Amino acid sequence: MSVTVRVPAKVNVQLAVGAPRPDGFHDLANVFLAVGLYDEVTVSPADALTVTCSGPDAAQVPLDAGNLAARAAIALAERHGIAPDVHIHISKDIPVAGGMAGGSADAAAALVACDALWATGATRDELLAICAELGSDVPFSLVGGAALGIGRGEQLTPIDVGGTFHWVFAVADGGLSTPAVYGEFDRLTAGTDVPAPEASSALLDALRTGSTDVLAKALSNDLQPAALSLRPSLADTLAAGTGAGALAALVSGSGPTTAFLAADAEAARKIADTLRTSGTCRTARVAVSPAQGATIV
Repeated sequence: MSVTVRVPAKVNVQLAVGAPRPDGFHDLANVFLAVGLYDEVTVSPADALTVTCSGPDAAQVPLDAGNLAARAAIALAERHGIAPDVHIHISKDIPVAGGMAGGSADAAAALVACDALWATGATRDELLAICAELGSDVPFSLVGGAALGIGRGEQLTPIDVGGTFHWVFAVADGGLSTPAVYGEFDRLTAGTDVPAPEASSALLDALRTGSTDVLAKALSNDLQPAALSLRPSLADTLAAGTGAGALAALVSGSGPTTAFLAADAEAARKIADTLRTSGTCRTARVAVSPAQGATIV
């Protein structure tokens, strides 16, 4: 017997970052939107916990107990007195280390899959609590759709979305370390008064009404200057996408993937074609949002 779970990538349509806290984290107002790029995670009984991975950039995915999907299996097993003896296979399509929560998505998928395989009967709240222990983005990967995350981003309030949004994601060569980007944010903002993060009411209204034009004006990412400081070439990617007709462009999360909001499916296709031949990124992917969270298939 095996269980397969499909889980989406995310884009942060707003990422407001506060000053560093005593615990080293930052308070956030993080508006997540799940997008239709997916990993699939399959778990099956095994003699010991093992992880394998296939797909683009699979060689960059750790296959030891430090893998977030493995950690999810271990965390659920410990809560229920079960040996975490499963084979976890990750079929990867979300960019690795790209600011789209691929590792977090795999953790949420493994958690849902192991819960079903072992018939633990865990409640949704229990699964979300384990997600929050694993990482700030993991709870949203479980939930999907759209949500406002506060605290470290793990305290979620669902947001209704009134339409479909069309995106293009430009995948960069190599990754960016999330801790390094936050460290650069702290360096760039040192000595300044960093305001407490707040969700944009205009952005939340744009999601609820499904207005692409209003959403384009409201997109923001406080980590973008830090990502551009560490990877200046991303400015060329952003310029290429906006030059190709994107209504708005931003770095996705901590980067280095860049996100472009398009007016419709045809515009997204044209933007992606231009980016692929621009020499500013490795490839470009088209996706729509919102997307369902971790789902058994």
